[in-house]
Amino acid sequence: MGEECCGPGESPPIDIEEVHDLLNYIAGEFHPPSSERWIDDFSPATGIRIARIPCSDQQDVDAAVSAARAALPEWSALTHAQRADWLDKIADALEERSEEVAQLESLDTGKPITLARTVDAARSVDNFRFFAEYVREFVPETFEMQGATNHVVYKPVGVAGLITPWNLPLYLLSWKVAPALVMGNTVVAKPSELTPMTACLLAEIIDDVGLPAGVFNMVHGRGENVGSRLTSHSDVDLISFTGGTETGAKVATSSSSTFKKLSLELGGKNATIVCADADFDKTIPGVVRAGFLNQGQICLCGSRILIEESIYDEFVGRLIDETNSMKIGDPSDPETDLGALVSAEHLAKVSGYISLAEEDGGTVLTGGSQPEGIPEQFASGNWLAPTIIDGLSPNSRCAKEEIFGPVVTLHPFSSEKEALDIANSTDYGLAGSVWTSDLDKGRRIAEGIETGMVWVNTWLHRDLRVPFGGIKHSGVGREGGRWSLSFYSHAVNICIKHD
Repeated sequence: MGEECCGPGESPPIDIEEVHDLLNYIAGEFHPPSSERWIDDFSPATGIRIARIPCSDQQDVDAAVSAARAALPEWSALTHAQRADWLDKIADALEERSEEVAQLESLDTGKPITLARTVDAARSVDNFRFFAEYVREFVPETFEMQGATNHVVYKPVGVAGLITPWNLPLYLLSWKVAPALVMGNTVVAKPSELTPMTACLLAEIIDDVGLPAGVFNMVHGRGENVGSRLTSHSDVDLISFTGGTETGAKVATSSSSTFKKLSLELGGKNATIVCADADFDKTIPGVVRAGFLNQGQICLCGSRILIEESIYDEFVGRLIDETNSMKIGDPSDPETDLGALVSAEHLAKVSGYISLAEEDGGTVLTGGSQPEGIPEQFASGNWLAPTIIDGLSPNSRCAKEEIFGPVVTLHPFSSEKEALDIANSTDYGLAGSVWTSDLDKGRRIAEGIETGMVWVNTWLHRDLRVPFGGIKHSGVGREGGRWSLSFYSHAVNICIKHD
């Protein structure tokens, strides 16, 4: 760490000149990879190497699973309340280091520091606290029948394999770890090799608070080495995966051979439907946020903007102005709105879709290339200006395939039916939003969208008690609130006959 002075409650800035060796965490100890091979981790904003992580293999996964299996009997024997107390300890320790979480997340993902503070760091603490409190209030069901009482008992599933993506690293890792632990499972986590830093910080915090050895384990590495072994391992009882649909299909196939309990939160190609009676002053900032937050690298982003014909031209003009007002640049600057994309490979993929859109007759209204004015120290980073594309068919590839970047396409509609036909024309079904002054109409349109969740006059307004997940190619299963408690446990019915 550097020696620069900080304000009250702040941590010193992360020293990006130092390359950190991050380690696996197995059976309560930190370990280098058994292969002695490493993977480089690069800053998305600068292209500079900032860390090395283990290039783990089957031997490391097997050791972590064995540690989790050995720790399971004592951990599962604790009460829900006792395990909830451990979650609170983790939350408290995580909160004390929230600024460090934010700085690491911004450095590792390229996202703006303000976003990392208000979303990633804050939500990671909230996830542990929420599930601790939720399980304390959870009352298992009892069903009376003639001559007998049925008691539903929730038992741990066993060893949980948790595989998380690069876009919201600690946010989504904590979303899985907290309910898995509180329901009595032990964990082997596999974070993304692109953004490993805050996962390592969580392991460090878990070690500091003294969670029993083997209850939480973490193995770094690539999907083909670590993820595939974890999903097919005979001693892993449950897999929760968040990531791309193509990888999710492989996870499902690998897990099916041993009949694991499975949750898949996959991709999305979400529609934002703007009705003619929408309040422009509230809707335009909301639509821009839905399209471009975290550089569009959120599975819930509204990448297809459907606009009623009568307001199309006026709305598009103001949408471009709002988009162009966003500040792009140094992720560590609190005034920055948009940062860098996660990797050079991902930038090439997203840029390829923009070229494809132009080949298909689309018009780039703004963006489409590296933003102007990027400081010299960021010249090797992965930069792309927020991009708005008009003139594409709703059936074009760019309008139907997940791009996962700061790119949105625009589509006019003349009726509710046409809006729903366009919204439902993809293979995905994760989320969506509707913007209108008529709440009855908003509810009606929302119910017609084939997705797992829809917002009306807002976006990403999350209540952690509600179900989270998609349909079609967007996933299998639901997590959140009681759905998480159910997924991370086996419901057992005990029927007691009365005398």
